Amino acid sequence: MIHLILLSGGSGTRLWPLSNSSRSKQFLKVLRDSQGNHVSMVQRVFSQIRSVDADLDVTIATCADQEFSIRSQVEGDYALVLEPERRDTAPAIMLACTHLAMEQGVDAGDTVIVMPIDSYADQAYYDGVVGLDDAVQSGFADLVLLGVEPTYPSVKYGYIVPGDTEGSPRRVVRFTEKPDGEDAKALIAQGALWNCGVFAFRLGYLTAISDGYLKSGSFDEFRSRYAELPKNSFDYEVVEKASSIGVVPYSGTWKDLGTWNTLTEEMTDRAAGRVVVDGATCSNVHVINETGLPMVVAGLSDAVVVATHDGILACGKEASASIKGLVGSVAETRPMYERRRWGEYRVLDSSAYPGGAKSLTKELVIASGRQISYQRHSYRSEVWTVVAGEGEVVLDGLVRQVRAGCVVNIEVGHMHAVRAMSSDLHIIEVQHGDVLTEEDIERFGDFWK
Repeated sequence: MIHLILLSGGSGTRLWPLSNSSRSKQFLKVLRDSQGNHVSMVQRVFSQIRSVDADLDVTIATCADQEFSIRSQVEGDYALVLEPERRDTAPAIMLACTHLAMEQGVDAGDTVIVMPIDSYADQAYYDGVVGLDDAVQSGFADLVLLGVEPTYPSVKYGYIVPGDTEGSPRRVVRFTEKPDGEDAKALIAQGALWNCGVFAFRLGYLTAISDGYLKSGSFDEFRSRYAELPKNSFDYEVVEKASSIGVVPYSGTWKDLGTWNTLTEEMTDRAAGRVVVDGATCSNVHVINETGLPMVVAGLSDAVVVATHDGILACGKEASASIKGLVGSVAETRPMYERRRWGEYRVLDSSAYPGGAKSLTKELVIASGRQISYQRHSYRSEVWTVVAGEGEVVLDGLVRQVRAGCVVNIEVGHMHAVRAMSSDLHIIEVQHGDVLTEEDIERFGDFWK
């Protein structure tokens, strides 16, 4: 059996404002499958993995913030390993391998292949796991990479330089991380390959490396001491220190859909939402409007316009790869829209008043049959106004039926919960007090179990 570890991390800042810390790029349903259905990068990858003619076992390594998104989009059998904190790819892979060894009972001699969960590639890219497994099991090298044959001298990727330009696998002699344009051309002439973040090895190889940083008697202990691991990428912490490395070349389609420029190349829909685009004066323009407000776009070329509750972006496609710093200077730390286990919310208003008082107004949509857990807030009060649907509210142990027009006052420190009944429950929530520092409604208890 081949054991796949899929890495799901990052917030996709370069795809702001559609992607943020709570709605990462890999879960955005902006692609289409062969039947024309909207799918996310994650769903596309899993459909390709399930088409591989091999016995594959899948483990997803991710953070707790993405657990709900993964479980809601990915069906079937897989293991989920949650990082207690984000510490880059080296510790994430070590944690997942420790789970394979200590929780899943995987043999130390089995092949493990690590891949990003959000690559955009041909089916042959995923079929290539068989060749990686063969290279590992043959003893060709301790660590075997998948290298993409470059199509242009990119400065965005690292380069793998093999000793030979023919055959597969090939010995790796060195790496060059994100060279400038001229150096990239020279590397391609030498037969260098793009590093696409795919690593293959025997499980025992990696657990031995992990033991050098953190030796533990159980997976729970390893996870509890996660902060002791180096906060570094797998490339820097493991690959560049390895003495026996091979590479299997891949010559098909491969893209990192991490910027608007690359993502829009694969988007079937040119416009989404309440949008009017003037086709006579616009060319190569993609527009997304999630706000519900009317939007008109005219006279633009080679551009992307995106409006969500988190912000508005109007950007030339070529410049989209460089917006990360700009986004960091203006983006709110609090997401204005989030999907939760119980439904979704969007922030309608955030205000501060003379004397230090603050308020936050949200629209909550609690999905039919779902609930927000029984909880209390120590620093804020809330007023709920039901605007649509029917449900039950529990306030300090007392159950109350609510419907459109009902108002519920929740004072500081009072226990409360709410459940939607036969239809979605829409609530306008106004928070008063320390609304900007306390966590929003995102902890789920077992009150309704």
